[in-house]
Amino acid sequence: LQSNDCCIGPGFAEENIEPEEETMIKIAGNSYLVSPGLPDFHGCSPGWSSAFYGAECFDAEVHGYMKKLGKQKPSESQNIDAKKLELEQLLMMETKNYRKTIKFYQKLLQKERRSKGPEAKSMLPKLRGQLQEMKSKVQFLELVKKYMQIMYAEQWGVESWVLPTVIHNGRDDPVDVAPMEKSSLLLYYGTEKHQCNNHNGIRVLQAGTPLGLMAYLYSRNAFLEGYVQQFLYTFRYFCTQEEFLQFLLDRISSTLSSASLDPSTSLTKICNRSFYILQAWIEDCYSVDFATNADLLCTLKEFISSKVAPLNGYREHLLSLLEDTSARKSGSAPQCSSMDKCKEEGEEDRKSLHSICKNLSEDVSRKGFTCLYFFLQNFKWKLSKGLGPIAPYQREQLHTISLVLPKPCHNSFTEEFPVSFAKADEVGPYLLMEYSVQQLCYQLTLLQQEVFHKCHPVHFLNSRALGVKDKCVAVQKAVSTETVSLKVCNLFLSKCVQDQYLLQLLRYGDSISTWIAAEIVTCHTAKLQVSLLSKFLLIAKCCYEQRNFATAMQILAGLENLIVRQLPAWKILPAKVAEIMEELKAVEVFLKSDSLCLMEGERFKTLPTIQSAHVLAMHVQQLETGGFTMTNGAHKWTKLRNIAKVVSQVHAFQENPYTYMPDFKLQSYLRQRITRYKDADVSALAADNCANFHQIPTEKHSRKIQDTLRRIKATFQ
Repeated sequence: LQSNDCCIGPGFAEENIEPEEETMIKIAGNSYLVSPGLPDFHGCSPGWSSAFYGAECFDAEVHGYMKKLGKQKPSESQNIDAKKLELEQLLMMETKNYRKTIKFYQKLLQKERRSKGPEAKSMLPKLRGQLQEMKSKVQFLELVKKYMQIMYAEQWGVESWVLPTVIHNGRDDPVDVAPMEKSSLLLYYGTEKHQCNNHNGIRVLQAGTPLGLMAYLYSRNAFLEGYVQQFLYTFRYFCTQEEFLQFLLDRISSTLSSASLDPSTSLTKICNRSFYILQAWIEDCYSVDFATNADLLCTLKEFISSKVAPLNGYREHLLSLLEDTSARKSGSAPQCSSMDKCKEEGEEDRKSLHSICKNLSEDVSRKGFTCLYFFLQNFKWKLSKGLGPIAPYQREQLHTISLVLPKPCHNSFTEEFPVSFAKADEVGPYLLMEYSVQQLCYQLTLLQQEVFHKCHPVHFLNSRALGVKDKCVAVQKAVSTETVSLKVCNLFLSKCVQDQYLLQLLRYGDSISTWIAAEIVTCHTAKLQVSLLSKFLLIAKCCYEQRNFATAMQILAGLENLIVRQLPAWKILPAKVAEIMEELKAVEVFLKSDSLCLMEGERFKTLPTIQSAHVLAMHVQQLETGGFTMTNGAHKWTKLRNIAKVVSQVHAFQENPYTYMPDFKLQSYLRQRITRYKDADVSALAADNCANFHQIPTEKHSRKIQDTLRRIKATFQ
């Protein structure tokens, strides 16, 4: 393995460990005793924080707390099983206390609102502070739990000198490896020239061949440093899902029979590490790799059933994991931490917990947007009113609204509600005026969240191949999912199966923009147009203040429609409302300025956020620009790591869902209006409405006619 001026620390030295009844987990300079035997099954996916922060995800406080767990006396050995038991008990106790305090807080809040009991007012601030402390404690214990899970996976990590054995399919014979082949598999940065954030000061991976990058998954600290999670996000650039699965299955097949209970042997580590990597892959990427590829899933199930013996524990666990993950995929369950769910508590308690967490973070939200508002104040955008007369449409080719609009599509959701399309058409846009800005903002946010929680970080990769471009309309409506050509700008391997959910996400955004434009141009009076313009501008402002940037940018796109921007209603729009348009444009620039602008600080960890899908896809396309390989054919891992870091924010934002109370009647109405107008021709709709044209005052027009008649009459006299 080649290194460019690399400094190989003592952690890469070969260790001679004698077979014993216990093994040592060595991570970050700490050693913990582990009893050999069947693997301890639990979630082993490192998660988005591992890809984003790397080893810095776990600070010195986590390491110090880990040392104290399960240790009654300073002289006692650190047994990780005892640590795990104590941590589970502490986490269960703190979570239950947290839930009890939340329920007590809710009761006091109800009393305070009913003006019953003056003592409730005095107790609420103190109780709110206690809740914040308890919340922080539970989150910290969750972080320690994640660190412990990674430690279990790291016990099967191997040193760098064992990687050739991994590469050559478990054959413990380094003679078979050619010197030139070994030196070109992986390239490293030297720590003297490149100061990295790795607390161990170990060399940093720069590039590698596909085989070398897959083998590096087995290296010590690959889970801890975030390499495994980054690999799971980006491996499709250099290998297919079938190739990666076959790589893991080959290592399991070649080492399964040789692996013994002695955890110190390389073959045992390779075998167990393969199962941990496979489990992490299933947990994190089932929806984008296995759910969309029946052959891949069939190959995995067949291998587990026929090759893996039932006695070692992996067989039943993996089959059960596949079944459970498939069930969750079908149910589209959002990702939540164990702090937010308790087996004996119902869904109502979970929502209450999230709601309280959001209320506790309101002060942080107000302070957090100071930076964004400062950014907005520094952009003195001029509202391009475009108030000149529009080109006259040919009156003989006017179309009625009924002819322009597509036929309504009654989906399964709308059929659940008695409100029909005909009734929604009768009400028209007037029902929008009956609801407050906040109500409409909350329900549009919930609808946006529904589609956003179904996406995966991998969906934003290789979007050029799907036809996504840096335009106002990201996806052409005439192009269906089936007819998209993957031959142009395809960065994935040709045989790599790519899930195209991003197209659905972008089409949903386009449908929102088209619906907004259509609602405005179909208003038959200028007064109603002004009211609707004001309503949508205020909704967009409320959305971005609630960190729902997706809906805010969709509304902006609808208002910037060429036809909408030329409406006479902009002339009589109140100045304060018109200023919101400038704010929205400044927010758009803010989102486009930095791919990680929403990941700064700590707000995104506690406040719900929805990023604009098109903006994020453009950021990823920018990172994908340029070659992925070096002159020697090795793939640039530094480039792939940066891409993984940017797309990891998708899972980060999905961890904190919005907890607004759903209004199903309003949502049904919004869905119907959006479906009705999503494929409409806005220009044709506008041509059928006189309110969309600049009208000449009647008196002035009549006076001109009279003057013309007088002049004509004078010529005959």
